[in-house]
Parts: sequence; structure tokens; C-alpha cells
Amino acid sequence: MASLFAQMARTAEQTNRGVQVSKEPLDTPPLRIHTLGDQALRAPARRISKVDDAVRELTRDMLLSMYAARGIGLAAPQVGVNKQLLVIDLDLENAATPPLVLINPEITAASAALETYEEGCLSIPGVYLNVVRPAAVEVSFRDEQGRPRRLKTDGLLARCILHEMDHLTGVLFVDRVTDELSLNEELQQKGFDRAHVRSLR
Repeated sequence: MASLFAQMARTAEQTNRGVQVSKEPLDTPPLRIHTLGDQALRAPARRISKVDDAVRELTRDMLLSMYAARGIGLAAPQVGVNKQLLVIDLDLENAATPPLVLINPEITAASAALETYEEGCLSIPGVYLNVVRPAAVEVSFRDEQGRPRRLKTDGLLARCILHEMDHLTGVLFVDRVTDELSLNEELQQKGFDRAHVRSLR
């Protein structure tokens, strides 16, 4: 896990200097996170044509909102913004580890090897279910200055990137769950409507 944080820190330092905000959770975050059933989560996000101060300000607000919810990833559609922007931080307890910011991310390669792992989502709080995803990915993106970057990663960071990128196409992790019984039970227990799931299988 230490090597994962080191990789994330190196990538963030190379790409996103100046995006850091306090990781202390705010009582009143700047943005509201939409939840399952809200149509904002289903709209395809648009590419960002220009990385400017407005995009950087949105990035900071998203990070503050993510930290307030104690999440490790957040996509712009989750806060009702129809843009291809992700923020990720797997090391919430360490203020020295900078977050990752990915603008207009694209998966350029994915491993044939698959892994099953339990996922959750700030837009479906309290629901945790197994999802199968590629074990490793390569992603290209723009950093906060608009510069092109490329990242190869695996494990939790790869899964988090794939999870958040799904949000950019209106897909939620529950759409990928194959265990129908567990899905129905979890959603019912947490007060979510099964009709809002769009199964991909």
C-alpha cells in the first residue's frame, strides 16, 4: 500500500501542483453530491475544451466536498457538473500526499486480467458490493495546467480511476453488479430504489 501512495504522490507532484486543499472535513462543503435516482448522474459528461481558472476552482471545490464526505474519488457529474473531471485521493489521513486530478481522462489500455473487489460510492452511501474490473490500466489525461499526461497503474488506484470514469458516461457501480440478490438487499436496506439501476449485463 505504501508503494501505491508513493506512486500516486509522484504522479500528483508531476501533474497537479497547486491543487492541494486541506483534507480536514468541512461542516458545509461547497458542492452537493447527487445520489442514485438523480438524473444528473446519468448524463454523459462533456470534454473540457480549456483548462482555466474556473476548472481549477471547480477542482478545489470538488476536493473539499470529497474530503467532507470522506470519499477517495469524485467525478464532476456527481456534483451536478457535466464535465470530464475527476479527483482522487487514496491517502486521506496524510496531508502530505497530494490528490490526483484527471481532466478529459481516456483509458488507452487495460489488462486482460480481471479482479473482483468491493466498491462503494458517495452517490450511493452505505451500499458496498463486489464489482469485476481490469486489474491494471493505462490512462491519458490533462493536468490542471492543461498539459497531457499518461499514467500506468493497478490495484486500488486503477479501480478507482475506472469507477470514477464510469460516472463520465452515466454509469454507476451498481450497474455492474452481477449478484442480483445482494444488490437488491443492499439497496433496500439503504432506502434506494432498484428501478434506478441500469444493469449492464
